[in-house]
Amino acid sequence: MEINLLTEKEKMLAGKAYQAGDAELSKERLKAREIVFEFNNLAPKFIKQRKELLKRLFGKTEKMFYIEPPFRCDYGYNIEIGDNFYANFNLVILDCAKVSIGNSVFIAPNVAIYTAGHPIHAHLRDQEWEWAQEITIGNSVWIGGNVVINPGVKIGSNVVIGSGSIVTRDIPDNVFAAGNPCRVIRQLTDADKDFYYKDFKLGE
Repeated sequence: MEINLLTEKEKMLAGKAYQAGDAELSKERLKAREIVFEFNNLAPKFIKQRKELLKRLFGKTEKMFYIEPPFRCDYGYNIEIGDNFYANFNLVILDCAKVSIGNSVFIAPNVAIYTAGHPIHAHLRDQEWEWAQEITIGNSVWIGGNVVINPGVKIGSNVVIGSGSIVTRDIPDNVFAAGNPCRVIRQLTDADKDFYYKDFKLGE
């Protein structure tokens, strides 16, 4: 009887337990790091060149996107970003599983997006076993500074995540959410259109 054994990469992408020290995965992480190193060390004026590097690295990009260096990721090919995407300094995406980001997403400095997890028991962790779960971020989302997004989370569209939040569960559409763990604070409504900060009206 023929046994069809999955490679460690296939296990990783299927959401199964895998060993990160695998030669194929190690080679792919090194390739991503070489591209990221070049991206992070280009002079500020080389905007077009940095954009081309990210197009090579990511699984999907659209016409309008910009990421401030420095930036870090594991593989790159599991990252998909929509149009009109902006990320400020020190974005980290551990993309052992797919990270899908919609259109018009704004990411503040020092945001960390983690698809990877590790066993709680040290015996398994010491053998480099890992697992990964996909993360999805909808359209028109603003993620505040120093936010951490954990594996398997889905963030809806038209959402604001307050700075310093630790997102451990799904966040629905049209809300402001914040805290550790991150939770819904209130709904966002059409009444918010007239205000840019608290009770300060646009045009004043």
